[in-house]
Formats: sequence, structure tokens, C-alpha cells
Amino acid sequence: MSTSVPREGNPRATRALESSPHDDGRTPAQQVADLAARVAREGLPAELRDDLAARTVDLLGNCLGARREEPGRIVSAVVDEWGGTGTSTSFADGSSLPAPSAALVNGTLAHSLDFDDTHLPSVLHPSAAVLPAAFAVAEAVGASGPAFLDAAAIGVELTCRLGMAGYDEELGNSVFFEYGQHATAICGAVGAAVAAGMLRGLSAEQLTSTIGIAASMGAGVIEANRTGGTVKRVHCGWAAHAGVAAADLARHGLTGPPTVLEGRFGFLQAFCGDRVRIDEVTEGLGERWETLRVFYKPYPCNHFTHAGIDAALALRDRGVRPDDVERLVLGIPAPVMRTIAEPPEEKARPRSGYHGAFSGPYTVAAALTGDRGGLGVSHADFTDAAAADPARLDLASRVECVPDDEATAGFPRAFPAVLTAHLHSGETLTERVRDNRGGPYRPLSPAEHGTKFAMNGGTRELADRVWDLRGDLSPRDLAAELRSYQRND
Repeated sequence: MSTSVPREGNPRATRALESSPHDDGRTPAQQVADLAARVAREGLPAELRDDLAARTVDLLGNCLGARREEPGRIVSAVVDEWGGTGTSTSFADGSSLPAPSAALVNGTLAHSLDFDDTHLPSVLHPSAAVLPAAFAVAEAVGASGPAFLDAAAIGVELTCRLGMAGYDEELGNSVFFEYGQHATAICGAVGAAVAAGMLRGLSAEQLTSTIGIAASMGAGVIEANRTGGTVKRVHCGWAAHAGVAAADLARHGLTGPPTVLEGRFGFLQAFCGDRVRIDEVTEGLGERWETLRVFYKPYPCNHFTHAGIDAALALRDRGVRPDDVERLVLGIPAPVMRTIAEPPEEKARPRSGYHGAFSGPYTVAAALTGDRGGLGVSHADFTDAAAADPARLDLASRVECVPDDEATAGFPRAFPAVLTAHLHSGETLTERVRDNRGGPYRPLSPAEHGTKFAMNGGTRELADRVWDLRGDLSPRDLAAELRSYQRND
């Protein structure tokens, strides 16, 4: 196995592990299970553990930032009614819960702010489903930090590969989404299950059954994106909960079909019909890592807006000020026009801070007028008061969104943008962003991860401690430090 990410070369490619799995008649689920069992025994290279440590910093910060959100409160109330023997920590309040319940709460928090990482081009959010399940089980069984990171890496990898199996190149979109299904929740349940099973010490045969069981549990429809409702924020929590449950069922002897992924009535056929690419699950397995393609969100808003923010911040660094601007033209991929540019009158005057997070014009205006908190744009830019600020709205009204051919060509493996400022002086300045900040080609530094963690309400000291999971810090020890922090918060 090697740790490389596909593109035209990879700046983060690393050394190979000892050997690679070969297709010798094993089903895709069996191949994944064999890899998972082997990684549980032998471990992963430092580069992948570094990557998952960063994802844990990101996830824990997002959870802390969402503690006061309504979905987390509701889910916490439900699991409190369920009761049970506490083995794992709730990131909401530090209470001790059964592992499946802790996974449900923490997965809900992880996805509540829409600040979680994103895999491209499948556009799913793997860490929010997988890491809460892995952490809950790792804490319950007393696993080491490296064992937790290894299991989380395999779970994230499987989640991304299942998402890619349902990605239609010709369509340029996920078949899951075309059918109104939330790929994150559906694929994430299976990835979470494998991670939980690895930490429970399951054999390759049991892990195959774990995949077969979890495939009956993944669920999530995205109608709420169209007409409202807060249920989507629970999707990752339920996927994490299902993953822990699936691993426990397999541990106690329940079995699943080995052909569950590719079979006539299997997972991919059921969700995506004939428009699947099963080879995406196994091609280069253990050698090519989709995990390293997962983008972080440096800004707390829709990911399609991020390159525009990057460009606006760059113009600001070049000295552009709102009063200098006659008009701005934001070029974006044609498929994202309907999300962040239409209808133009609503995007120029968002009804709330939440609506502002899905507006190309508003986010550009925020980047040019805000106080540069966080990593350049922060939660403070998406309050209702900020979205009603006359100066911001005036600048947003001068932003025109247009489809850009080069940005469209790069989508959805990146979310590119080009921003052109036409100044009152007659000067024209342009910033083109081909690779989003936070992706593998413009990675966030550990210090920037600490900044985001602090922006979400944590401390830099606690963020720094999370990195020690690569060494002698266990999830159980980290959970104890988190509880101490929450008591003093």
C-alpha cells in the first residue's frame, strides 16, 4: 500500500506500505475488510495519521462550535431518555453515554454548522460521520491514539470510495444526489461501521459482515435542502450511530452478504441503479488514498462560495477597499449558479445570516468589508445583524455572478472562481482561484487549524493536544481533558 492522492502528481504522496491487496476472486466488501483488518494489525504511515489528526482537530472544533445549536440539544435530550451504561463522552456537555448514543450526539454536532470537510468530486462530508463513531468506540475500549487514527482513515477512505462509485462523470454530479439522497449519510454509515469494527478487533470475515449489515442502515434524503427542516443536521449523527450498532451486531454474530456492495440487490444498485462504477471501491485500494482529497472549510459558509472569498481576500491584500469599487464580477462554475447566485435579488440581500452563507455576492462583500476574524471570514460575518449591514448590502449589490468556462471545467474536483474588480479609477484587477484554500494543494497549516478551532470556541492549547493522538495520547485521555475544559468553559 502507498499513500498517494490522484491528480496529475501529488505534493503529499508518501512511502509505500509492505504490500498491496490483489483481486483474487474476493468481493469488494471482502477486499475492503481485508485491508481494514491488516491496517488494524500493522498500522498506517505517519502521513495518513497526520492527516487524520488534523481532521480530528477540525471535527472537535466544529462540535464545540455547535454545542448550543438546536439539533444537538434535541438529540442530547433523546439519548438522555434512552439511558444506558456510559462509556463514551458527549462533546455537547461532557456527559458519559453509551457509545452508539455518543456517536449520534457528536455526529450531529459535527454537521450542524455546515463547517465540516468535503470530499471532491463526490461532494460528501466523510469525517462528520466516521470520526464520531470511531472516537466513541476508541474511548469505550481504551484504544490508543494511533489505532483510532488508523481506523478513522479506513472509514473515511471507504466512505469516499463509495461516494465515487455513485459519481457520474458524464453527468458531473453524484447519482445519490440526483435521486434526492444524502450520500454523506448513506456512505458514511458504512465507513463508520468499518472504523468501529476495526477498533472492536473484528476479523476480516466479521468486518465483511459489518459492511453487509451497515449497508442496510445507511439512509438520508435531502428534501430539507429545498423546503426546510433541520433533519439534515442529524444525518451524520445517525450514520455514526448506525456504524457503531452495525459493528456491535457483527461482533455478536449477525452476518451480512459478502456481495452487498456490487450485488443485484446490493448497496450501490439499490441507491444508484445501473449508473455505478464499482471499480472505484477497489481500484488502487491501499495505494491511492481518496482521504487525502478531502477539503477543509476555512470559512463557515457554503463551500461553493469559498474560492470567491479567497479571491476577495487577495484583492483586499492588494489594497482594494469597498469605496474603490464600481462593480465586481464573480465568475463561478455554471452548476453552482443556482446555489449561490440565483435569484440575484435575493443573493444580493440575504434574508438572514444563514442565507448569507449561501450567497456569492454577500460572501465577497463580507470578505472585503469584515474585520478579518478567524481565517479571513468568521462566524461573526453570518449573524443576522451582519447580513443586514447597509455597507455590506451596498457592496453585495455591486457584485454580478456569471458562469466562467475555466471554473466550470475545474468543477467539481475543485470549486474555482475568478473575481474582477472594476474600480472607480478605471483600473481593473483580477484574482483567479483554481484550488480552494483548505484543499490538498493549498492545505491549512497546524496553526491555521488552531485558529479555526479557537474560532469555534475552543482553545489553541486543546487543539494542540489533539495532535498528540499520533503519539501517546489516547481518545480516552483526550476525552477527559475535554470534559475538564467544558467544566471550566
